[in-house]
Amino acid sequence: MLPGKQVNLRFIQDEDLPELLTLMNDLTNRGDYLGVELHHETKIQKYYNDAGYWESDFGRMLITHKSGRIAGAITFFKGAADNEGYEIGFQIYRKEDRGKGYATEALRLFSSYLFEWKPIPRLQICTAKENAAARRIAEKCGFVYEGTMRHAYFARGKYVDLDLLSMLRHECPPLSEVMAEGS
Repeated sequence: MLPGKQVNLRFIQDEDLPELLTLMNDLTNRGDYLGVELHHETKIQKYYNDAGYWESDFGRMLITHKSGRIAGAITFFKGAADNEGYEIGFQIYRKEDRGKGYATEALRLFSSYLFEWKPIPRLQICTAKENAAARRIAEKCGFVYEGTMRHAYFARGKYVDLDLLSMLRHECPPLSEVMAEGS
């Protein structure tokens, strides 16, 4: 577990799967910038059974309140096959949990953890150009805008431009420092 001040990051457990499936499939809380893909129970269970949502080039942790309640999830994955480093995606599931700093704290913890765990030079985030909140979160955490990829993603019946932001290894504070902020 990666402890923060407001939230913790932890691996997904078998008992989380029913609630996780419900949260992932709740289109009313999905927001305007994610697609409308629904997730089937057997697929979610298979990902968990295969590797617990944690492999060398893909991993998902839950963002939980200090009480243990699931607030969201944060993921790393290989973007383009020849890119060095990983892409990060994050989501706060419920509207009432947004705007409270949970995603910012989770992104700081997760980025520092990935740089300590992996010998990678960079991390990146792609967010819908109109998603000012996600871009603000990334920039608060030290990610730097690199450019816009035009019509790079299809969501909710239309093509969306994506802003690309990155963080280099030397720009990220060490995990011990980030965790100490949460103490």
